[in-house]
Parts: sequence; structure tokens; C-alpha cells
Amino acid sequence: MSGTVVVGVDGSPSSLEAVDIAAQEAKLRGGSLRVVHAFVWPMMKVPLGPSAVGPPEGGLRSVAHRTAEEAAARAKSSQPTVEVTHAVIVGEPLSVLTAESRDAELVVVGTRGLGGFTGLLVGSVAVYLTAHAECPVLVTRGRKHPTGPVLLGVDGSEVGDAAVGWAFEEASLRGAELVALHNWNAWTGPVAAGPSVQVPTYYDVDLYRAEEESVLATAIAGWRERYPDVEVTPRLVQEYTRQALIAASEESQLLVVGARGRGGFTGLLLGSVSQAVLHHAECPVAVVRANRERRHAPSSHRGRLTDG
Repeated sequence: MSGTVVVGVDGSPSSLEAVDIAAQEAKLRGGSLRVVHAFVWPMMKVPLGPSAVGPPEGGLRSVAHRTAEEAAARAKSSQPTVEVTHAVIVGEPLSVLTAESRDAELVVVGTRGLGGFTGLLVGSVAVYLTAHAECPVLVTRGRKHPTGPVLLGVDGSEVGDAAVGWAFEEASLRGAELVALHNWNAWTGPVAAGPSVQVPTYYDVDLYRAEEESVLATAIAGWRERYPDVEVTPRLVQEYTRQALIAASEESQLLVVGARGRGGFTGLLLGSVSQAVLHHAECPVAVVRANRERRHAPSSHRGRLTDG
């Protein structure tokens, strides 16, 4: 398969790590890489050119172009066979990268860029894109050179099926094992029904576990047939989903989750599990939203400054 991988850059160390990963993803897919820098300063009505007393190569416009050009050069150096282009587009990163996602196969961003506040684990751009982008989003975080299997969070929902298929494809491209993790919890104690009121509730634990094993097996069955080259390890765990995925991410090269699963509330774009792993996983995280009709017409950006 082939397509365009888009990476957002702002010159921060996190975005440069994203460039490396995006270049690798483009190579795996036999596609191209598009390096995008969102140039927000023209919207602030500030001078963009060099200062009268400064060097001619100074000024915000020159900095923006250097940021995109240096990131593109870095990508080309790491993956010489990949076609790399770059663009500086006027606009704030959220809208620019969301628009880019309409025609992309994958968008890659760093955990937190230059605009992040100290103490934030994941920047607003990464969180926003995982909830609104029209293609999967890969957020770089955790270990710099992760190894191990591709880790997939399985919840058995129709929404989560898109993430299952994407994870199988990614494991196949990487030649990696796929660990499909699904959790179950059987509560056998009293349930609070109101203030000072507890109703005893009992489950057949063995039956409940068997049902959850069936959920896991069903979720991956068809994909196993499509990707016979992928070694799959189903893993059923009895603990909370977010803790299980974060712990398993310590030995994984990539964690793949759906944007929202069975436990999600109607109207929410990003579930609590997706939010938790974006903030705490020990490896890069890919968030895959449910498949929907994609617009194939090329995106238009009124604020485009240049392409390279």
C-alpha cells in the first residue's frame, strides 16, 4: 500500500522525534512524507520580516521556513528512499493538521511542542488531533527507540474494530508480534445502591471469564485470516484496562487503541482509556477512530506559504 504520512513540526525536540518516526512509517508503507509547520504569527499581526538592525536571514518568516526545511532534511537523511516534501501553512496547529488529515494515511505529532506548558504530559495539539483527525494519529512518547511487540487494546466494540485492523496492518509492516490485550473484571461483592444501602451481587466468574475470552477471540479472528504473517498473542487480564495497557507498554514498540470503546459515553470523542495511555504509556501511541467516509478531494489551505 502507499499513501502520505504527515508530520507536524515546530522545532521542538519532541517534534523532531516525530519526524524520525514519521519517516520510518512512510518507508514501511511505501509512501511519501509531508512535513508541515503551522505558521501562526501572521494571525497575530506582528512583523514577520527581519529587523532593521538584524541579519537579513532573521525574522519569524525565515525561522518558520528553516524549521520546515531542517525537519525535511532530517527525514531525508534518516530515510533516503522516501519522497519528502515540506510546507509552511498560515494557521494555528489544530486546524492546519486537522485539515491535513483529510488526505493523509497517518498523522504523526510529538507529545508536546514549544507551545506546551511546563508540567503537561501531552500537549493540546496531540489530544485534539486524536479526537478530531480524519485518519489515525500517532503520538510519539515514552522510550526513544522502543522494541518489542505491537500492543493492541481490544474492547470488542464496533468502534474498536478499526483499531484492530490498523494494528494488524502495522504489525505486518513492522514484522512484529501483535499482543492483543483485553481486560475483564468480575465483581462478586456488594454493590452500593444508595446511601448506606448495599445489594449483594454475584457473578459466575468462570462463565464471565469465558464470555470475555470469546469477545477477544471474535475481535481478532477475521483479522488473523487477513494477516497470516502476523504472530498474534491474545492476552486476557483481570485488571483495569488503562493500568494493564500502560504496564504492557513498557515492553512494546507501539500501543494501538480506539478513540472510544464500549465504556464510552455518547458524544465523547476520546475515551478515558485513550486519554490515559496518551499521558502515561511508555511507548508511542496510535489512536484510531472508527472508519467513516473520507473526502478524497485535495485539501485547500488559504494560508499556504510554500511547499517544498
